[in-house]
Amino acid sequence: MNRFGKGLLVAALVGVVAMAFRVSWNALRDVATATGADSTAATLYPFVVDGLMALALVATLVLTGDARRFALRVLAAYTLASLVLNYVHGLVPGLHDEVVDWGRLADWDPANWALVLLATSLPVGSIYFGSDLVAKVLHHRPIEHTATTPNQDETAETYANRSTADLGESAPAPITPTPAPAALPAAPVVSLVKSTDRPPVGAVAAESARPRRATGRVPAVARSTRPARTADELLTEARKAAADWSDRELTAEGIRRAVRTSPAKARVLRDTLRAERARAAGAGGAAA
Repeated sequence: MNRFGKGLLVAALVGVVAMAFRVSWNALRDVATATGADSTAATLYPFVVDGLMALALVATLVLTGDARRFALRVLAAYTLASLVLNYVHGLVPGLHDEVVDWGRLADWDPANWALVLLATSLPVGSIYFGSDLVAKVLHHRPIEHTATTPNQDETAETYANRSTADLGESAPAPITPTPAPAALPAAPVVSLVKSTDRPPVGAVAAESARPRRATGRVPAVARSTRPARTADELLTEARKAAADWSDRELTAEGIRRAVRTSPAKARVLRDTLRAERARAAGAGGAAA
């Protein structure tokens, strides 16, 4: 609906509410006069009842949660009270001519007492409930919805599949001749045979950099049958695996997967193979 249509709808609503208030105003004024109100009080009495209904309706459009439910209860209670008083005004013809006795809205005494109590308590209730609704509206803070960007929870999954040896390399470094690396240390051989010898009394065990967790005996099926390889054997296997690799493909991660070794040894093998290729390229250029 465009702006003109909305404005026309609101204007029609205001007109209907104004005419309905005029009809209710006549009945509420006569009821107030019957309960002892003077002419000025009787004229203002409809604004007390129907005016609080309008205030409660506006509060329901602004408030949320428990405050909104409270405004709806006030709106329902005063709507019902105005309906009852308008109904009584239609049942008692004497209210129209102002010939009814003061404080007499029904022939049956219990009903009359209840109606007089209702009519006289509405102004006091308007003061209390109206003040409470205005305070709730003034202290109401609308909830701010923060927009989240689609990439806010993006994780670095691409780095999880990369070896720690190549995380810092965005492009292959320039190949420079390097001296032949030192021989790789042989892998330590761990004896799995439980020793029966006990250290002498008073001997102090050497401090370890990392605490070792006590484990049980390794089953025979879980033991590795592959013997520990020397540095020369690893270098030979790396030469064979990387023989047809390009300089860009010659990375520590590729060597580690090809020869199945540790990242540290893979970096040493990578540097060695790059140095060999650099020397070979330099010798070929000199011969040409």
